[in-house]
This record gives sequence, C-alpha cells and structure tokens, in this order.
Amino acid sequence: MRVRKLTIAAMALAAGLSLTACQNDDATDGSAAPPAASTGSSSTGGSASTGPDQQGGTDSGGTPDATGATGGTGGTDEDGKAAAKCRTDELEITAIDATIGGDDRGTVAVDLKNGGGRDCSLAGHAGVDLKTNSGTLSAERTGEPAPSIVLKDGERTTFGITYPINDSGGSGVRITGLVVTPPDETKSVTLDWPGGATLPVTDGSGTPVQVGPLGSAGQGG
Repeated sequence: MRVRKLTIAAMALAAGLSLTACQNDDATDGSAAPPAASTGSSSTGGSASTGPDQQGGTDSGGTPDATGATGGTGGTDEDGKAAAKCRTDELEITAIDATIGGDDRGTVAVDLKNGGGRDCSLAGHAGVDLKTNSGTLSAERTGEPAPSIVLKDGERTTFGITYPINDSGGSGVRITGLVVTPPDETKSVTLDWPGGATLPVTDGSGTPVQVGPLGSAGQGG
C-alpha cells in the first residue's frame, strides 16, 4: 500500500513537472511573441524611417538638386560664363571730332554704346574704313594691346582714329564717310566723318590712318 502511494506521488510529481515545463514553453513562446511584435514595430518603424528617407531623397535630395541645378545654371550663366559678343544691331555707334589743338594728327573718337538689353562683350579692334573720292582707305592698327571688354546694357566704350592733317595747301583726298565694323562682326555702320575734310595726298610714305584699341579715344580722347 505504501509502495502504491509512493508511485502515485511520483506520478503526480512527474505530471507537475511536465505541466511546469509546458507552462515554461508557453512562456518562452509568449516571450518570443513580443520580439515578433517588436520586430513588427521595428519593421513599421523601419518603414516609417525608410519612407522619410525615400521622401527625403526625393524631396530634399531631388528638389534641391533640381533647384541647385537651375540655380547653378542661372549662376553660371550670370557670373561664370562669358557674355556673348556684341552684335552690330545692339550697338549705338557715333563719332565725334576729338582733335586737340596743336597736335600734328587729327583724332576722331568712335563711341560704341550697348543698347541690346543684355551684357555683351567686345574684344580686339574694330574695323575702320574711310570713304574718299579716290576709293576706300582702310585704317591700320596702332599695335597697342587690344583688351576684352564686357559692356552692361547702357554702358559704352570708345576707341580713337588718328589721321594726318592736310596742311599742304592742296585740295587733298576728300573724305566722304566713315565705315565702322565692330570686332568679330561682318555688318558695318556708315557714319558721317566728323574730322578734317581732306587727307594729304602722299606716295604712301606719309602718316597712315590708324585705329586704336577699344577703351582708348586716341590722342584727343
């Protein structure tokens, strides 16, 4: 009888241990569930985190890039890139007598004003031809360095034309007009000649008609 009680007690003890083990397994499974929930939460958090990152990549990455590209392009166009050359049609070209008394040469100052509504550039020498009753006479360059100039809208630059004064007492070569071609242009403008009416007749060994660089007005400038 005692042996039977012990056996029943042992079985009860084993059953209790088995129940406890099952409960522990359930608790372990239950404790595994929170990490799963936590993982789900992390996944949600990851999605939330990934979403803003993606939006950030599109909005704060793409939009500023696009804006920056446009701004950069605008900045480059405005500050970094050289201004386009001045076209003849954009320039208001005038000429005046700028001879100083006592000089052995006469001077005409040619003024180029930018009226094109944008910045533009000029580089080199302008082409200058004098129309005369004996044909066209092309001015020679003085040999001075020719700068590159950027003219804002409304700004101007001047260069000088020097020529020999006719003090020979003869009729000389009569000047009938002034033809100016801006640097790097093929279209010319014809103006009235404001200087001395005639040039001395020479055999080619006399003082030539010369054109100075941009930014100079010649002797009388």
